[in-house]
Formats: sequence, C-alpha cells, structure tokens
Amino acid sequence: MKMARLIVVIVFTSFNLFAQTITGQWNGVLKIMGTQMRLAFNISKTDSGYTATMDSPDQKVKGIPVTSTNFDNAVLKLIVKNAGIEYEGTLNKENPIIGTFKQAGQSFPMNLSREEIQKEEYKRTQEPIKPYPYYSEEVTFENKTAGIVLAGTLTLPKKEGNFPAVVLISGSGAQNRNEELLGHKPFLVLADYLTKNGIAVLRFDDRGTAESKGDFKTATSQDFSTDVEAAVNYLNTRKEINQKKMGLMGHSEGGTIAPMVAAKHKDIAFIVLLAGTGISGDEILLLQQELIGKVAGTSKAILQKTKTINRGAYNIIIKSVDQEKLKGDLFNYYKQAYKDNPDLVKPNGMTEEKLASLQVEELTKPWMEYFIKYNPATALEKVKCPVLAIDGEKDLQVPAKINLDAIKKALEKGGNKNITTKELPNLNHLFQDCTTGSLDEYGQIEQTFSPSALNVILSWIQLHVK
Repeated sequence: MKMARLIVVIVFTSFNLFAQTITGQWNGVLKIMGTQMRLAFNISKTDSGYTATMDSPDQKVKGIPVTSTNFDNAVLKLIVKNAGIEYEGTLNKENPIIGTFKQAGQSFPMNLSREEIQKEEYKRTQEPIKPYPYYSEEVTFENKTAGIVLAGTLTLPKKEGNFPAVVLISGSGAQNRNEELLGHKPFLVLADYLTKNGIAVLRFDDRGTAESKGDFKTATSQDFSTDVEAAVNYLNTRKEINQKKMGLMGHSEGGTIAPMVAAKHKDIAFIVLLAGTGISGDEILLLQQELIGKVAGTSKAILQKTKTINRGAYNIIIKSVDQEKLKGDLFNYYKQAYKDNPDLVKPNGMTEEKLASLQVEELTKPWMEYFIKYNPATALEKVKCPVLAIDGEKDLQVPAKINLDAIKKALEKGGNKNITTKELPNLNHLFQDCTTGSLDEYGQIEQTFSPSALNVILSWIQLHVK
C-alpha cells in the first residue's frame, strides 16, 4: 500500500560559543521504513551567531535556508516548527554528533559526521543480470480511453513461438515496470522467474511514471484498470502470445484491479492476486493502522482512539456526495477530534487547524477517496475464470486471513468454483521471508521475493495453462 514520502525542510539559527567545533559540514543518513536519505548541514559563523543551509542529495536539493538552532555544552538542538521536526545530538570528542531525529511524534536515530556518509548498500542477490536467457523487448501501447501511451517490457521465453502470458499490475503509489522500491525490483525478479519457466510477461510503468505518459496524481484504481485493459489489448496483437492462455497478476492494489478487468473481459484465462484485497478500503486502512502501530509499540489506548477517530472520518467520506462540503465536514471533524484528544501526539508547533488541513488534503485526493469507498467484492463476484489468491502470514498492510476469506466468499457468491487461496508462513506484504512483517524490514531484507511463493505461483499457472 502507500508508503509516506519524507520531505524535510529545516531552518535554523544558532547561538553558540564554540564556532570551531560546530562550523562546517555535518553529514548523516536518515533511515525510515527501510529507506535511506542523506542529509548535510552546512554551518557558517557570522558576527551575530551562525547561518546554515541544508542539502538533501537524494532529493537533489541544495542550499535550503536553515534558521533555528542551539548549541550549548556540546548539545546541538534543531527545531523546525512548520514541519514539526526536531533534532538533538551531542558532540563527542571524536567529533561525530550522536543524536535523534523526530517528526510527527516518531523518533529515528541519526548521527552526524564530518566525513561524507554513504548509504548502506544492500545485496539483492535475486536480481537477474544481463544477458538474460530469454528474449526481452521494450514496448509501448496506447490506452485509447485515457488518450495516453504507456511503456513497458515484454519478455518471451524465446523470440519465436506461442506462449501463455501474464500482465503484471503494480501496487499503490507511482511504480515503474519493476515495481521498484527500497532497492528491490519485485516485478523484475518475478518476470525473470516466470519467463525462464515458459511464461511470457508484460510489465509496464504506471501512467505518469518513468516512461509512461499521463497524470498519476488524478487517477484512481478504476483509471488504472483501463491501463491494464490497454496492456491486454496490446498482447492480443502479438503473434507470440497464446490469447487463450493470457492472465493477470496483481500485487496489493494490483490485486484489486485484476478482478475489475477480469470481470469485464471474458477472454482473461486466469488471475493471480498477490496480497490482493477482499474487504473495503476503509476497513483495510483501519486494520493497517492497528497492526503497524502494534509492531511499532504504540499503546492500545492510543491505537483505539486513533481507530475511532479515523473510522468517523471514513464514514463521512463514504456518505459524502459533495466534494466541497466533504472538505469542510472533514476539517471540522478532525479539528474537534484533536481538541477532544490532547493526548494524541501532534507534530511540534503544528496547530490543530494545520493538522486537520493536512488530513483533509490527504483523504480527499482522488485515489484515496475512491479507495476508501471501494468494495472489491463487487468485481470479485463477477469473476468466472480460475483465481489464485495468496498472502503472507505476516502481512501488516493487507492482513492475510480476513482478506483471503473475503476473496473466496465473494468468488463463491458469484458461482466461481475454481478458487485457490493460500496463506504463506513467515512472509510479509512484499512476499519476503521476514521476522515481524514491519515495513522497516522491507529494505533491510536481502531477499526480494521468497522462492516458496514463486514456486506456488508458477506451479498454479502451469496447471491452468496446460
């Protein structure tokens, strides 16, 4: 599901008697949810104190004005009121600053050093290396409904032949054709494995992402389903593809989109749902928040309060028919909720009005509003082709049991009798072997896609394309 993008804007002035120890460049790496982002603070002495700028090399930003700091008794304190950010660290004799970065009530260790810091490189041993033992072609195709051209990669077991095929459908957020995140390329690994075993694979960049055209920000899952239809139409033009053995494979949101397409197109031979949803979006979000919060150590009391507040907000969205009225209703609701619950953690310096505005902005984006209102059972009940639905036991984003049960129930209600559901032990949302399922583990785990999951997928497809 969605992974929050950290945007850091830091401004600081300083009042400090030890210019020789604090001036110059200080470098660090902020590690959040498996991601790594380098930061550099450049401090200069002035007649009245200090001035500074901040660089964020990975965001390709330099010279951000910095305005609020305190350095006293070897302790450096930085506060960013507007962004709710704090940094506090202690300068030791060896010159590194040992400290903590805080934002939105969460704390992350981040040390600063005079030395240039390199991000930790993680091994990705499953990633295939060219030359591949199969045919690979860069392709483009048009979504005539949206008036956009999409770009992707088609891999074939051999350049000539007639092969069963799958279209890969990515999860939420702007994804390229490899579904690349946190140094992993799950769709590259998946396509490589399937193609080596006789299955053609088409994977493509989401609209408005990488080489695909269009506007990602205004699109909903329904819009993305038309992109998948365009991919299917394209494969129907290729002589190498066996049109009677063509299926869809979607991960996370992609597992919601695949049934949308299969319900409309009877020529889809099968679908594979990788951590696909079976319950409505509002319920998914509430479960996500609870499970991720538990792993992070959030108290039961705070989790319950947060759940109650968010459920109320989602109910407002579900009942809404007027966009402008919705925004006003949500703003007033959240403002009152924060006022009534002062114990809830708020970013430092952020008013209840500002925090309510940020919530409204996020929840009324086209994708989010559609997701909250959408119930995947409506499409699943219309799917008649064979379905494989798998999920990891430790998936915190799309909890396995409740979603697999809901998927099976909806398919059976529609009369589908060819259904396979599997909960795979010790796997997370990305189908990695893991310890807790925490989002923090994603980037730290060397494995990109569990071999046990790959085997389940391949064996099932081979059985249904004989």
